Amino acid sequence: MNLPAPSSSSGRNSVLIVGGGLVGASLAIALDAAGIAATLVEAAAPRTDEQPSYDERNLALARATVNGLDAIGVWKHASTHATPIKHIHVSRTGEFGSARIDADRHGVDALGWTLPARELGSALLRRLGECTRLTRLAPASLVALEPQADGWRAEIKTPEGTRSIGTSLLVGADGTDSFVRSQLGIEAEQHDYEQTLFVCTITPEREHRNRAYERFADDGPVALLPLTERRCGLVLTVPAEEADAITALDDAGFVEFAQRRFGWRLGRFSRPGKRYPYAIRAVTAKSLTAPRAVLVGNAAQTVHPIGAQGFNLGLRDALTLAELVAASSHSGMADPGVADVLANYASRRAPDREGTIAMSHGLVRLACLPQPLLAPLRSLALLAFDRVPPLCNAMARRGMGFRGEPPLAVLEPLP
Repeated sequence: MNLPAPSSSSGRNSVLIVGGGLVGASLAIALDAAGIAATLVEAAAPRTDEQPSYDERNLALARATVNGLDAIGVWKHASTHATPIKHIHVSRTGEFGSARIDADRHGVDALGWTLPARELGSALLRRLGECTRLTRLAPASLVALEPQADGWRAEIKTPEGTRSIGTSLLVGADGTDSFVRSQLGIEAEQHDYEQTLFVCTITPEREHRNRAYERFADDGPVALLPLTERRCGLVLTVPAEEADAITALDDAGFVEFAQRRFGWRLGRFSRPGKRYPYAIRAVTAKSLTAPRAVLVGNAAQTVHPIGAQGFNLGLRDALTLAELVAASSHSGMADPGVADVLANYASRRAPDREGTIAMSHGLVRLACLPQPLLAPLRSLALLAFDRVPPLCNAMARRGMGFRGEPPLAVLEPLP
């Protein structure tokens, strides 16, 4: 931790990042790797057991995401804990259609990787410790913002006192209920899906063979992600009104419930890990930017966890912003908060952001809608994805995180 002594004013910082979760930390690392000095304000102390986003979820990292993490030096600290996803199977309970995506068919060694969020958090912390141009304030919190002609003046509360920090570019990476977003006056559309997500590990009777499953049902999607030691990460969605009853189940009752929701494709489930409930809602900022300020990750958009797009989308936010700030700096423009940089960021992120939001919301509405008349159409659509190469290729490419104009860091390296 690099924490300057308290004072009434501590000069200017080129980039001030508020929020030290998965996306904020990734942005700080990417800027440091590009030679850009920044200050990172982290609400929790720099320990994986205190950072709320470094929790027990199992993240499905798209191929593009792993490329990006590798490019900024994070993946070397996480790869030994990751499990490759070589196949994806998509189906709906009680309907005949299904779609399959195979890595070999698309000429790659893996479509993505599964990694516990806590392991990614640990890797980010190790990589943050290697940064040489980064100032970290932790634990610390933003308490006030004041606009200035050339940026923002931020009041940062730390255990040693309150600091006043000026910045040319303010970045809100502080999550779904972003304080930065509210202080900037950026409105957000919210949608309560009235669903609760349960995550835990589970051990199936049969080997997963590096296959991930997404199974839709009237009550919401169920996903099974391959993990090490034959385990799987279970992601199970239930109507919100059932959440208390599911929380109250003992292990045997929960396994029976999960088995009923997923089916017997991998045999009998056993050994459930500790489960954690999360209320599901979508939050979409109406603008990604304000004068000399920008939103990334969940502060910009929180999407339904169907398809596991949240962190993958947020990392592409962070890497795109770092790329544009670095390009501006290397062109001789020392001011990262100029309007051109922010306009380019919003333009670059729009197709990926809008497409991902539409996909996640549309899947929930269409694939989980309890209307029997839709069943044949859904099945035919899945069969088309499975058997029409252009559709399958497009779905695979988007699933691997290559949508719109991705940041250069996520592109496949040349041989």
